[in-house]
Amino acid sequence: MKKLIKSINKKELAVDILFDIVGGAIYAAGVYLFAKSAEFAPGGVTGLAILINHYLKDIPIGIITLVLNVPIAIFSYKVLGRRFFAKSIKTMIIVAALLDFVFPHIAQYKGDPLMAALFGGALLGVGLALVYMRGSSTGGTDFVILSIRKKHSHISIGQITLGIDGVIIALGGIVFGRIDAVLQGLIMTVTSTVVIDKIMYGVSSGKSLMIITEKGAEISKEIVHEIGRGATIMTGKGAYSGLDKQVLVCACSKSQTYKIREVVRKIDDKALIIINSFDEAFGFGFKGLDE
Repeated sequence: MKKLIKSINKKELAVDILFDIVGGAIYAAGVYLFAKSAEFAPGGVTGLAILINHYLKDIPIGIITLVLNVPIAIFSYKVLGRRFFAKSIKTMIIVAALLDFVFPHIAQYKGDPLMAALFGGALLGVGLALVYMRGSSTGGTDFVILSIRKKHSHISIGQITLGIDGVIIALGGIVFGRIDAVLQGLIMTVTSTVVIDKIMYGVSSGKSLMIITEKGAEISKEIVHEIGRGATIMTGKGAYSGLDKQVLVCACSKSQTYKIREVVRKIDDKALIIINSFDEAFGFGFKGLDE
């Protein structure tokens, strides 16, 4: 049994390192070949490292990120736990090594700064998504954001990220002396966030519909027949009218939303439809519960 556990751990570690190297290389490419070359700073500790490197050119970006991450990691250790901390330290070292020893030897992008922001952001997003998939992070503001979120759950991650990244991106405009540097940093950060969401959640994302109607059985039967989706029927009562209602809950892909709306409209044009988005769905017709 001990040998089995050790082999599983070794296999897991090997996969983690592979994801760190591939994700870290893509991430470092976005930072070094695009952001540093075009002289703007995205959000996060890496953006701050680019700004410091602008003045202290003899100190590589990777080393600066590690130095900045040490106090942040110590601050976050108890909150985030040993496993996440250990994985993140491993990732940070790999990314720093790639930034300082690999990408300085690769030709930097010297084209349109807007394209640099877009492509750099896309690379950042892909790299970070691969790292996040293995339960790790590149450290920095990730640690701060997750720590604040754990202690103050009422504050959204978006609010925290906007506050921290906004300050660093604004500093980029001061350091490089260009308002364009602020806009480019903002574009790169937004692009990376969108790409992360699309990679990690976009494939499985969809819509959930809540349909309040007096013809629940007919509508659910037609949804199954026409679209191949199931629906759950619950009973309810209108607070204003006092009439008995059926409440249908149906999860579907984005492309199926319009078809379901048309089914409902044809059967009961007085029905109320509430549409929400979801990131992932598990169960029959979607991902397996063990995935």
